[in-house]
Parts: sequence; structure tokens; C-alpha cells
Amino acid sequence: MHPAMTTDGKDILLRIKAVPGASRDVIAELLGDRIKIRVAAPPAGGQANRAICKLLSTMTSSTATIESGHASALKSVRIAAVTPETVASTLGL
Repeated sequence: MHPAMTTDGKDILLRIKAVPGASRDVIAELLGDRIKIRVAAPPAGGQANRAICKLLSTMTSSTATIESGHASALKSVRIAAVTPETVASTLGL
């Protein structure tokens, strides 16, 4: 399992670095123990957080929610009821 990903046996917790205001929504690259995610939405009003959750939910066909770091570039995102293998292959880890 990649260092950016942990599991509690039911859900996956991803450590990410959010980059709002990008030209498009994309899983950009690995940064040590984090995954860089670029989103076009601005950070104001939680728009970037919603865009990150939508991107991860769409890619994994599961529910994604911000667990911590709501106002920070460094965040933890919970992806519900999905296996580590599914997340790793979907995100290219």
C-alpha cells in the first residue's frame, strides 16, 4: 500500500496536497507521502474541497469526504467502502 493511503478495514484515508485554481481537475503526482490533486475550483467557500471530493468519488465510484484540513492545502480524505487495491489502481499508485 502506498504511504499516502491507510485503511481502517472498511474505508481508505488518503493524504493529499490540494492545489486549487488549476486549469483542470487531475491527480497530478506523488509528493512523498501525499498525492497532489489539482482542481480548477477556487479555495473560497469550500469550492476546492467539493471539487476534490467529486473527482475522487467519480474516479473510485464511492463517497469521498474531507476528514481533516478543510482550510489547509494538506488534507485527509476518506473514501468509503472501497479496497486499497481499487484506489491504488484507479489513482495510479
